[in-house]
Amino acid sequence: MKIGYMTLALLLALVLFGASGESTAQSYPNKPIRFVVGYAPGGGTDILARLIGQKLGEQTGQKVIVENRPGADAQIATEYVAKSAPDGYTLLVGTNGAMTLNPSLYPVPYDVVKDFIPITVFGPAPVLFAVHPSFPATSVKELIALAKAKPGEVHYSAAGATFQAAGELINQQAGVNITLVRYSGGGPAVNAAVAGDVPMVATSIAAVLPHMRAAKLRALAVTSSRRSAVLPDVPTLAESGLSNYEFMMWTGLFAPAGMPRAIIDKLYSEMSIALQSSYLKERFASLSYETSGMVGMPPAEFGAMHKAELAKWAKLIKELNIRAQ
Repeated sequence: MKIGYMTLALLLALVLFGASGESTAQSYPNKPIRFVVGYAPGGGTDILARLIGQKLGEQTGQKVIVENRPGADAQIATEYVAKSAPDGYTLLVGTNGAMTLNPSLYPVPYDVVKDFIPITVFGPAPVLFAVHPSFPATSVKELIALAKAKPGEVHYSAAGATFQAAGELINQQAGVNITLVRYSGGGPAVNAAVAGDVPMVATSIAAVLPHMRAAKLRALAVTSSRRSAVLPDVPTLAESGLSNYEFMMWTGLFAPAGMPRAIIDKLYSEMSIALQSSYLKERFASLSYETSGMVGMPPAEFGAMHKAELAKWAKLIKELNIRAQ
């Protein structure tokens, strides 16, 4: 059997390409990695990025720099990473709000499926609704009664579509109109509630724990189906009268499309090791982030989940009449 010159050349090129990919993966990383976060410092996404970045840096011997690019509900950061070189050194720490809700809320200048490669998931957690100590409602039942008595006059602060969706689910199920005041990040949203500028905040438990311990904020309820191990005395919304309520958020690592398979595999391997470390498990648990379930999900499985979530929320956003603010 004769092999033509062009066929032989193609086979040789494929072999060399494969060898080059393996060599690239073996030397990766050989310079600092950037974790791009679409929100201001101090929020849950930022906290997660810094915890994982520190551990990943220790493993690989290369510093992981967290770069905050807040604005436009994380669209600025997302577009920036979508247009970055697919070499494994610029990665997006993306939330389910930015990567599954935003495409149904805004004319985003990128495609969250075609322009990104999902690497893995970390940090699934409930949303927490907390209030300023002076706020008259001490329970969800009292909050709903207040919102019904003063329609449109009860406000909550939040950053991003994830927390807006959590608030709109309350509005839908309770038949009230609690109004969102949007901030550029979890940190500023929490600070607004601490200062009493906005009476209530929807955010991650991690972002408000220090303020709760200092008695500057008071928890009302969590959005998960069961109580948080960190806040066992705080009821769920389901047990507070909204029996059908359950909402969980997640954060994941995304790379620009076109990144070599060898680097994807190497990055996922390093992330898996980090997420299995006792240090991160303990830190995550202390902040009420889950450490099992979808945590460490492989790229293909994460990609399938991401597409399913996109379809699910496109439908829910229409049903809930959620609009960008």
